[in-house]
Amino acid sequence: MKKQKDTQAPELIRTWTLPTSVTLGSAVRVKGIVQEVRARLPSSVRKALDAEAGSLTLAMPETSRGIFRATSTAVTEMLAQMADLPVIPREIEDILTITSTERRRWLDDGRLPSAGTRTVRLAGRAKQITFHVFEAAVVVDLLDRGAVDEWREHDLAAAAENRRRSAMKAKLTRSLKKGRKAKSATDGDAAAANLRGWDDFAADGFLK
Repeated sequence: MKKQKDTQAPELIRTWTLPTSVTLGSAVRVKGIVQEVRARLPSSVRKALDAEAGSLTLAMPETSRGIFRATSTAVTEMLAQMADLPVIPREIEDILTITSTERRRWLDDGRLPSAGTRTVRLAGRAKQITFHVFEAAVVVDLLDRGAVDEWREHDLAAAAENRRRSAMKAKLTRSLKKGRKAKSATDGDAAAANLRGWDDFAADGFLK
Protein backbone atom coordinates (compact mmCIF):
# COMPACT_ATOMS: atom_id res chain seq x y z
CA MET A 1 0.00 0.00 0.00
CA LYS A 2 1.35 3.41 -1.00
CA LYS A 3 2.16 5.87 1.72
CA GLN A 4 -0.28 8.78 1.67
CA LYS A 5 1.21 12.23 1.13
CA ASP A 6 0.89 14.84 3.82
CA THR A 7 -1.79 17.17 2.48
CA GLN A 8 -1.99 19.37 5.56
CA ALA A 9 -2.16 23.02 4.44
CA PRO A 10 0.34 25.56 5.82
CA GLU A 11 -0.98 27.38 8.88
CA LEU A 12 0.63 30.75 8.15
CA ILE A 13 -0.94 32.52 5.17
CA ARG A 14 -0.94 36.11 3.97
CA THR A 15 -2.45 37.47 0.75
CA TRP A 16 -1.81 40.72 -1.11
CA THR A 17 -4.27 41.96 -3.73
CA LEU A 18 -2.50 43.59 -6.64
CA PRO A 19 -4.23 46.84 -7.70
CA THR A 20 -4.81 47.72 -11.34
CA SER A 21 -2.36 50.59 -10.96
CA VAL A 22 0.33 47.91 -10.57
CA THR A 23 -0.87 45.17 -12.91
CA LEU A 24 -2.26 47.57 -15.58
CA GLY A 25 -4.99 44.99 -16.12
CA SER A 26 -2.54 42.42 -17.50
CA ALA A 27 -2.26 38.81 -16.34
CA VAL A 28 1.12 38.74 -18.07
CA ARG A 29 2.32 41.62 -15.90
CA VAL A 30 1.03 39.87 -12.79
CA LYS A 31 3.29 36.94 -13.68
CA GLY A 32 6.18 39.32 -14.27
CA ILE A 33 5.65 40.98 -10.88
CA VAL A 34 5.64 37.60 -9.15
CA GLN A 35 8.88 36.66 -10.89
CA GLU A 36 10.44 39.99 -9.91
CA VAL A 37 9.44 39.66 -6.25
CA ARG A 38 10.59 36.05 -6.09
CA ALA A 39 13.94 36.96 -7.63
CA ARG A 40 14.53 39.45 -4.79
CA LEU A 41 13.68 36.93 -2.06
CA PRO A 42 16.09 34.35 -0.60
CA SER A 43 15.99 31.17 -2.69
CA SER A 44 14.80 29.17 0.34
CA VAL A 45 11.43 30.98 0.50
CA ARG A 46 10.70 31.74 -3.16
CA LYS A 47 8.41 28.76 -3.68
CA ALA A 48 6.30 29.81 -0.69
CA LEU A 49 5.03 32.78 -2.73
CA ASP A 50 2.36 32.10 -5.33
CA ALA A 51 0.02 34.12 -7.53
CA GLU A 52 -3.61 33.59 -8.46
CA ALA A 53 -6.33 35.85 -9.87
CA GLY A 54 -4.43 39.10 -9.42
CA SER A 55 -3.17 38.42 -5.93
CA LEU A 56 -0.04 37.10 -4.20
CA THR A 57 -0.17 34.54 -1.41
CA LEU A 58 2.58 33.63 1.01
CA ALA A 59 2.09 30.30 2.76
CA MET A 60 4.41 28.68 5.33
CA PRO A 61 4.11 26.15 8.13
CA GLU A 62 3.51 27.19 11.74
CA THR A 63 7.12 26.37 12.59
CA SER A 64 8.43 29.17 10.35
CA ARG A 65 6.91 32.17 12.12
CA GLY A 66 10.12 34.22 12.17
CA ILE A 67 10.85 33.64 8.47
CA PHE A 68 7.19 34.23 7.63
CA ARG A 69 7.16 37.65 9.34
CA ALA A 70 10.43 38.71 7.69
CA THR A 71 9.26 37.55 4.25
CA SER A 72 5.87 39.24 4.64
CA THR A 73 7.56 42.54 5.46
CA ALA A 74 9.92 42.20 2.49
CA VAL A 75 7.07 41.38 0.06
CA THR A 76 5.00 44.34 1.33
CA GLU A 77 7.92 46.73 0.79
CA MET A 78 8.65 45.36 -2.68
CA LEU A 79 5.02 45.57 -3.81
CA ALA A 80 5.00 49.25 -2.85
CA GLN A 81 7.67 49.75 -5.53
CA MET A 82 6.08 47.60 -8.25
CA ALA A 83 3.91 50.41 -9.68
CA ASP A 84 7.11 51.90 -11.10
CA LEU A 85 8.47 48.58 -12.34
CA PRO A 86 9.42 48.98 -16.03
CA VAL A 87 7.12 47.24 -18.49
CA ILE A 88 8.84 44.53 -20.54
CA PRO A 89 7.97 43.65 -24.19
CA ARG A 90 5.57 40.77 -23.60
CA GLU A 91 3.74 42.84 -20.98
CA ILE A 92 3.27 45.93 -23.13
CA GLU A 93 2.01 43.75 -25.98
CA ASP A 94 -0.62 42.29 -23.65
CA ILE A 95 -1.56 45.63 -22.06
CA LEU A 96 -1.93 47.53 -25.36
CA THR A 97 -3.10 44.46 -27.33
CA ILE A 98 -0.43 44.90 -29.99
CA THR A 99 1.75 42.50 -31.95
CA SER A 100 5.52 42.12 -31.71
CA THR A 101 5.81 43.60 -35.22
CA GLU A 102 3.84 46.70 -34.20
CA ARG A 103 5.90 47.10 -31.02
CA ARG A 104 9.18 46.98 -32.96
CA ARG A 105 7.92 49.33 -35.69
CA TRP A 106 6.64 51.96 -33.26
CA LEU A 107 9.77 51.63 -31.13
CA ASP A 108 11.98 52.19 -34.20
CA ASP A 109 10.07 55.27 -35.41
CA GLY A 110 9.93 56.83 -31.94
CA ARG A 111 6.21 56.64 -31.29
CA LEU A 112 6.80 54.10 -28.52
CA PRO A 113 9.46 55.70 -26.29
CA SER A 114 11.99 53.36 -24.70
CA ALA A 115 12.90 53.73 -21.03
CA GLY A 116 16.21 51.99 -21.62
CA THR A 117 17.30 48.40 -22.01
CA ARG A 118 17.52 45.39 -19.74
CA THR A 119 19.76 42.35 -20.08
CA VAL A 120 18.82 38.99 -18.57
CA ARG A 121 20.21 35.50 -18.72
CA LEU A 122 17.83 32.85 -20.01
CA ALA A 123 16.98 30.19 -17.44
CA GLY A 124 19.35 27.25 -17.65
CA ARG A 125 21.38 28.84 -20.44
CA ALA A 126 24.55 30.86 -20.76
CA LYS A 127 22.99 33.09 -23.42
CA GLN A 128 21.89 36.59 -22.48
CA ILE A 129 19.25 38.69 -24.20
CA THR A 130 18.85 42.47 -24.19
CA PHE A 131 15.51 44.18 -24.77
CA HIS A 132 13.88 47.59 -24.41
CA VAL A 133 11.64 48.34 -21.44
CA PHE A 134 8.97 51.03 -21.06
CA GLU A 135 7.80 53.34 -18.29
CA ALA A 136 4.53 52.20 -16.73
CA ALA A 137 3.19 55.79 -16.70
CA VAL A 138 3.84 56.14 -20.44
CA VAL A 139 2.04 52.86 -21.15
CA VAL A 140 -0.96 53.98 -19.08
CA ASP A 141 -1.09 57.29 -21.00
CA LEU A 142 -0.99 55.49 -24.37
CA LEU A 143 -3.77 53.20 -23.20
CA ASP A 144 -5.96 56.01 -21.86
CA ARG A 145 -5.82 58.17 -25.01
CA GLY A 146 -6.26 55.29 -27.46
CA ALA A 147 -2.92 55.95 -29.16
CA VAL A 148 -2.71 52.47 -30.67
CA ASP A 149 -5.90 52.96 -32.72
CA GLU A 150 -4.57 56.27 -34.05
CA TRP A 151 -1.22 54.70 -34.94
CA ARG A 152 -2.87 51.84 -36.78
CA GLU A 153 -5.03 54.25 -38.81
CA HIS A 154 -1.93 56.28 -39.66
CA ASP A 155 -0.03 53.15 -40.72
CA LEU A 156 -2.90 51.99 -42.94
CA ALA A 157 -3.05 55.39 -44.65
CA ALA A 158 0.73 55.43 -45.08
CA ALA A 159 0.69 51.92 -46.54
CA ALA A 160 -2.05 52.90 -49.01
CA GLU A 161 -0.06 55.98 -50.06
CA ASN A 162 3.08 53.88 -50.51
CA ARG A 163 1.15 51.43 -52.70
CA ARG A 164 -0.19 54.33 -54.79
CA ARG A 165 3.29 55.76 -55.25
CA SER A 166 4.69 52.36 -56.15
CA ALA A 167 1.95 51.86 -58.75
CA MET A 168 2.64 55.30 -60.26
CA LYS A 169 6.37 54.61 -60.33
CA ALA A 170 5.82 51.24 -62.01
CA LYS A 171 3.52 52.87 -64.57
CA LEU A 172 6.09 55.57 -65.30
CA THR A 173 8.83 52.97 -65.64
CA ARG A 174 6.74 50.98 -68.13
CA SER A 175 5.98 54.17 -70.07
CA LEU A 176 9.66 55.12 -70.27
CA LYS A 177 10.62 51.63 -71.41
CA LYS A 178 7.92 51.74 -74.08
CA GLY A 179 9.19 55.16 -75.23
CA ARG A 180 12.77 53.91 -75.44
CA LYS A 181 11.67 50.90 -77.47
CA ALA A 182 9.69 53.15 -79.87
CA LYS A 183 12.66 55.50 -80.27
CA SER A 184 14.98 52.55 -80.87
CA ALA A 185 12.64 51.24 -83.59
CA THR A 186 12.48 54.70 -85.21
CA ASP A 187 16.25 55.07 -85.17
CA GLY A 188 16.57 51.62 -86.67
CA ASP A 189 14.23 52.50 -89.53
CA ALA A 190 16.16 55.70 -90.22
CA ALA A 191 19.44 53.83 -90.23
CA ALA A 192 18.03 51.28 -92.63
CA ALA A 193 16.82 54.06 -94.95
CA ASN A 194 20.27 55.63 -94.94
CA LEU A 195 21.85 52.33 -95.83
CA ARG A 196 19.43 51.92 -98.71
CA GLY A 197 20.38 55.36 -100.04
CA TRP A 198 24.05 54.45 -99.75
CA ASP A 199 23.46 51.36 -101.86
CA ASP A 200 21.82 53.49 -104.56
CA PHE A 201 24.75 55.90 -104.44
CA ALA A 202 27.20 53.04 -104.83
CA ALA A 203 25.20 51.54 -107.74
CA ASP A 204 25.51 54.78 -109.70
CA GLY A 205 29.23 54.22 -109.77
CA PHE A 206 30.43 57.22 -107.87
CA LEU A 207 32.58 55.01 -105.71
CA LYS A 208 34.24 53.17 -108.57
